[in-house]
Amino acid sequence: MDFKSIAKKIIGLKNADLELRDRLIGNGELGNGYHGEMQALHHKNAEILDEIIDHIGYPTTEKVGKEASEAAWLVIQHAIARPDFMRKCLKLLEDSTPETHAERINTAYLSDRIAVFEGRPQLYGTQFDWNENGKLSPNIYDDLNKVNERRKSLGLNSLEDQTASIRNRARKENQHPPADLKQRNEEMEAWKKSVGWIT
Repeated sequence: MDFKSIAKKIIGLKNADLELRDRLIGNGELGNGYHGEMQALHHKNAEILDEIIDHIGYPTTEKVGKEASEAAWLVIQHAIARPDFMRKCLKLLEDSTPETHAERINTAYLSDRIAVFEGRPQLYGTQFDWNENGKLSPNIYDDLNKVNERRKSLGLNSLEDQTASIRNRARKENQHPPADLKQRNEEMEAWKKSVGWIT
């Protein structure tokens, strides 16, 4: 198994994703629904990575190196129109008993992302969205003290500090809340049904 060329391929998927994101931010096209070009790229990247995973299992740091393992996780996080793929990857991550600090954090982020899409409270407070006051805020979570305890166990900052950081980054990137939040949320619910996150 040529892990070196596999690693290079995975890193290429991540680079394409980030380049497209930067271009869409630069054009002011990010944040107003799921951009069609981005959805297509996320879908294509997920298909390629899924084939790789079928051959080598989850691309851990041990197999493909730190950079490629982080790149794989980013591709998985962005495969939001592929619920089965994301769930499969979370199970593989959990079954591999994440050994590195980064893998434990990645598992937390992925489990939160899936929980939010399935309409369940997140455990680590890693997922954010616009609220009715036009501010980025954590998606629903179970209990602030428990969330902060879990975050602390992973070496993450408090949810309060993370919220301030996320809002600051959104300002720097010139992100704005949707013009009609209610309509956007209704569209999001319809989209989640259409791709199979909820019934």
